[in-house]
Amino acid sequence: MMIMSASPGLRIGPSDKVFVLTGAGISAESGIPTFRDANGLWCGYRVEDVASPGAWARNPQLVWRFYSMRRRGALTCKPNAGHVALAALEHELDDRFFLCTQNVDNLHEQAGSRRLVHMHGELLKSRCDSCDRQPFEDTALFESTVPRCECGGQLRPHIVWFGEMPLEMERIAQELERCTMMLVIGTSGLVYPAAGFVSMVRERQASTDGGVRTIYVGPEEPANSRAFDQCCLGTAAQVLPGLITVD
Repeated sequence: MMIMSASPGLRIGPSDKVFVLTGAGISAESGIPTFRDANGLWCGYRVEDVASPGAWARNPQLVWRFYSMRRRGALTCKPNAGHVALAALEHELDDRFFLCTQNVDNLHEQAGSRRLVHMHGELLKSRCDSCDRQPFEDTALFESTVPRCECGGQLRPHIVWFGEMPLEMERIAQELERCTMMLVIGTSGLVYPAAGFVSMVRERQASTDGGVRTIYVGPEEPANSRAFDQCCLGTAAQVLPGLITVD
């Protein structure tokens, strides 16, 4: 593994396919809190009280107050240079680019990204906890009431809570299988299943004689740093704008 405080640049060839995974670090640069502190609390709340199916069953009003707070904060934030650089890369690569984000904000979309999935859901959407109504755009703040669906069920945040299955896993697996470069940005390497994606790519790397490159971008080395060919130390906004050249 090569560790650099400044990157000499990465070249993407005409046949390369790029898989990008982003985590909380890129959103934090835009002012969105990471929420979980060193004691495992989210803004003073236990995860079990605000971000689990059990929490929803026990106290949906508390859950909505928590996510309304998160919505209020997200609505004032704007994408940073890292988001913009990824959107520009997608524009150049088109269907050779795929973005998987662990973040629930819409900063990638604000920057212009379109070929992406939110594996942990989307903060500015809601869905019914009872019927098969599709998730829908929703920026309302519900601090004193729990909203209802037309079917009578309760509307919940379109968020993957602890204990629930991340979204779009089949598509993510397909994109991991076809990529020739994996770029991981601003994620600790501790949260699974996303932390295991680079290991999946490394297994392919061993069978393709080094044909899959793995690169990390973040201010500090991630917990799984040994899985990367190169670690570029610095924030996404600092590193990404000058990192990649497309042939």
